[in-house]
Amino acid sequence: MEAMILAAGLGTRLRPLTDTLPKALIAVRGRPLLAHVMDRLVAAGVTRIIVNLCHHAEQVSAFLEGNAPPGVKIALSPEPDGPYDTGGGLLAAAPLFRKTDTFLLHNVDVLSAIPLDGLLAAHRAARERSAGRLVASVAVQARDANRQLLFDAHGLMGWENRGPDDGVRESQRVREPVGPLRRWSFTGIHALEPAIFGLAERTGRFSIIRWYLDLARRGYTVQAVDMSAYQWTDVGTPERLAEA
Repeated sequence: MEAMILAAGLGTRLRPLTDTLPKALIAVRGRPLLAHVMDRLVAAGVTRIIVNLCHHAEQVSAFLEGNAPPGVKIALSPEPDGPYDTGGGLLAAAPLFRKTDTFLLHNVDVLSAIPLDGLLAAHRAARERSAGRLVASVAVQARDANRQLLFDAHGLMGWENRGPDDGVRESQRVREPVGPLRRWSFTGIHALEPAIFGLAERTGRFSIIRWYLDLARRGYTVQAVDMSAYQWTDVGTPERLAEA
C-alpha cells in the first residue's frame, strides 16, 4: 500500500524553530514528527511512502536517506518553487504514485491515535456501495474549531469559519444540503482513490479541500469518518508542541 506525507509546509507558526529546521524534523519525545508519522503508516501496512519537500528540503531528504523504515521505499516530491499547499502538493506528486489501490494521505504535523486501518476499512466499505463515485474518506472529529467542514447525506458539501461569538465569518457551499447537515473538524488524515488524479481541474497551489469541493460539485463523494473517540493533536504552534 502507498501513502503520502505532506511535509513541504513552511511551519511559520513554529518560528523561530523553523527558521533553521523544517517542521517535519521538529522532535517530539526525541523523535522527529516525520518519523512518528512514518511509524503509524507502516503499522497500517504501508510499504511505499511519498514525501513532498520544500522548506529546508535538503535536511528532510538527508534524514530520509538514513532513516527509512525497514522494507519501506521512499519517493521524494520536490516543490522548488513551492510549497504548493495540500492539494497542489498531492497533484504534483501524481506521477510518483503507482495508482493501483487506495492510498493514505497524512499531514506531517499531526500526531494521533486514530486507527488508520479503521479509516481504510470504512473507506473500502463505502467504496463498494458508491458505484465509483467515492473519491476520498476524511477522518473527522466533533471538537471545537473555528473552521469546520460541512457534510450532508451525500458527503462533503462545504465549509465555514466561525468567530469567537460563534457567528459565521466565511462559508462556502457547493450545493444545497441533502438531509441533516453535520459540522466536523478536519484532522489532516485521509484515504483516497487514485482515480482522483484524473479528476483534477486545478493546477498550481491550492488546498485539498478546494479540490474535494470541486469534485463534490460534480457529483463525486468525499465521506466523513468519525474518529472523535481518539486522541489527536496538530503540532502547529509552540503551545501544541509543548503539549505533544
